[in-house]
Amino acid sequence: MTVKDQLNRTIHLSKYPKRIISLVPSQTELLVDLGVKGSLVGITKFCIHPKDLRREITVVGGTKMVNYVKIRELQPDLIICNKEENTLEMVQELEKNCPVWLSDIATFEDSLEMIKLLGTLLGVSKKASTIIESISLEKKKFEIFMKANPNKKVAYLIWKNPYMAAGNDTFIDALLLLNNFRNIILENRYPEVSIEQLLEADLVLLSTEPFPFKESDVSELKNQLNCEVRWVDGEYFSWYGSRLEAAFGYFRTLH
Repeated sequence: MTVKDQLNRTIHLSKYPKRIISLVPSQTELLVDLGVKGSLVGITKFCIHPKDLRREITVVGGTKMVNYVKIRELQPDLIICNKEENTLEMVQELEKNCPVWLSDIATFEDSLEMIKLLGTLLGVSKKASTIIESISLEKKKFEIFMKANPNKKVAYLIWKNPYMAAGNDTFIDALLLLNNFRNIILENRYPEVSIEQLLEADLVLLSTEPFPFKESDVSELKNQLNCEVRWVDGEYFSWYGSRLEAAFGYFRTLH
């Protein structure tokens, strides 16, 4: 079986994978929802959904650093990674022993494509289609809901000391746009930002991840800025895959 990943790389497999390692938390959650939990043999310490998964499946490290010896011992026939969350050096090392499938996600459409491709790769296309249809329906209902909500100039912070924000060409930026949030950070990826830049925003969002902003951080920034500051659940803005089924319900609470 020959398939392509989202970087258009060719992956050769002799059969549907039965021993899978997932090094991306949101894609691990998707694999469970696709019904292939029984094929998962390795995950990261950040794969926290479903809740008890790390008690049942071997943890091989994080998203940037893994235990290669432990991975080899698990004898995977497929490792699932992401261009942004995992490093090039990691992928190159992993490929010495096992095929690596890479996702590359910057838009809502990229996420749906990833679900479809993994469904085909793992022989669960029907379940993948069901998830895609559910997400698409939720998005359509949310777009109708958002017609009554005005645009706001927004900054979405992901880190502190220094402050860093989600900029252009990110999945977070794509979901901000669906919320009628116009990102004031025009640089690509995740640049450092100053308090002076944040003064341009109508609303500053503090994410729960990767930096675990707290309500105290909200109060701190409110004292420095003349705008609304809110704490938001970062999983709904940055986890692509089946998490999107619940994301639009959460987004409604922000308006």
